[in-house]
Amino acid sequence: MSSDLVQGGAPAGGNGGAMVQVNTGRVVQEVQAAMTVAKHFPRDIMASAERIRKSCERRGLAEKAVYNYPRGDKKVTGPSIRLAEVMAQNWGNLDFGIIEIEQSEGESTVMAYCWDLETNVRQTKIFQVKHERHKKGGVVTHLRDPRDVYETVANQGARRMRACILGIIPGDIQEVALEQCSKTMAGSDRDVPIAQRVQKMVAAFAEFQVTPEMIERRLGYKLAVCNEYDLEDLRGVYTSLKDNMSGREDWFDLETTDAVESHREQARAAREAEDNKPDKSPSPAESDPAPAEEAKGGDPPAESTPPIPDEVLVSDYRMVLDSAKTIKRVNELEAKSKELDSVTAAVVADLCEKRRAEIRGKKKPEPEERF
Repeated sequence: MSSDLVQGGAPAGGNGGAMVQVNTGRVVQEVQAAMTVAKHFPRDIMASAERIRKSCERRGLAEKAVYNYPRGDKKVTGPSIRLAEVMAQNWGNLDFGIIEIEQSEGESTVMAYCWDLETNVRQTKIFQVKHERHKKGGVVTHLRDPRDVYETVANQGARRMRACILGIIPGDIQEVALEQCSKTMAGSDRDVPIAQRVQKMVAAFAEFQVTPEMIERRLGYKLAVCNEYDLEDLRGVYTSLKDNMSGREDWFDLETTDAVESHREQARAAREAEDNKPDKSPSPAESDPAPAEEAKGGDPPAESTPPIPDEVLVSDYRMVLDSAKTIKRVNELEAKSKELDSVTAAVVADLCEKRRAEIRGKKKPEPEERF
C-alpha cells in the first residue's frame, strides 16, 4: 500500500459534514474489500521471504538498506526506511502509511500505521511534530514555508512508519534480509572474515600515514564494530587518496592527531632535558668521610633504577612496522628512531631487525586483494 503522507481535515463549506460521511463510507468499503481479498489470497510465507531475499541482492537497495550512527564507542544499526518499505511490499497484504490528523500553529499531529489485512494485526503510532528544524550548536529554525513543514512531517512520520512495519514483519525475515544485504555489499570477498578485511584496510591506509585512531575518529566508533557499509565508505576514501584526488586532511581529523603528536614531542623533550641535567649530588668524599671503610665493612651501595623505554612510542613504531612491506621502509623507520632516547631506540632497533627477517623470509607476494 501507499506510504505517502495523507493530510486530514474536513473541507470548508456548508456541505462539509456530508462530504466527510461520503469519504468515510468509501474508506470503509475499501478496507472491507482489501480484507476480503487478503482472506481469499493469503500470502505464501516462504515465497514472500524469498522475494524479500531476492530484492536484497540488488546493489542499489543494499547500499541504502542499513542505518547506523555512533553512540559512545559503540554503534547503533538497523534496517533503514527503504528496506522496511521493500519488505512490506514483498510480504504482501499490508496496508501502511502516514496520516496527518491535525495541523495547528507550529505543530502537527500525525499517525503512522501498518495493518496486516490477513491477520488483522495493526501497529499504530500517534505523535506530534513541531514545525522546527534543529541544527548543530543548538540553533532552532521555525518553519513557515508549507513545503518545509511537509518535508519535516513526512520525514518524522517515515521513521515511525518503519517502526510499525518492523513490528508486523517477523524478526527472522528481517535477519534474512539484512544478511543478504551484507553479502551483496561484500561482493567477491564475502567468504573472507570481516575482521581480516578490516586489518587489510588499516594496513593499506598506513602508507598514507593514516592511523587506526584517525579512522576510528572518522567513523565515531571502534574498528571492532566495523561493517560492510563502513568498509565500502573507506574503500572510496582509499581510492581517492591513491589516485591523488584528495589528501588525508580532507577525510580525517589531523588537528587532533597533531595535538597528540605535539604532546608526545613535549613529553620526549622534557624527558631528555631531565636526563641532560647536571648531577648536583655531593661527591662521595663530601657525603661520606670514610667511603673506603664503609665499602669494606658496610652494605653495598644501592643500585640505580635502570632506564625504561617509552612504551607509547614503542607501540607506535610496532604498529607502523607491522604494515611496512619493504626493507627500505624498515630502514627509514630505524633511522628515524635514532632521534629517540637510547633505550627506546634500542628496543625499536630490535623490532626493525625482526621485521627485516620476516620480510626476507616471505615468499613472492600474491596479487593485491580488496580489503
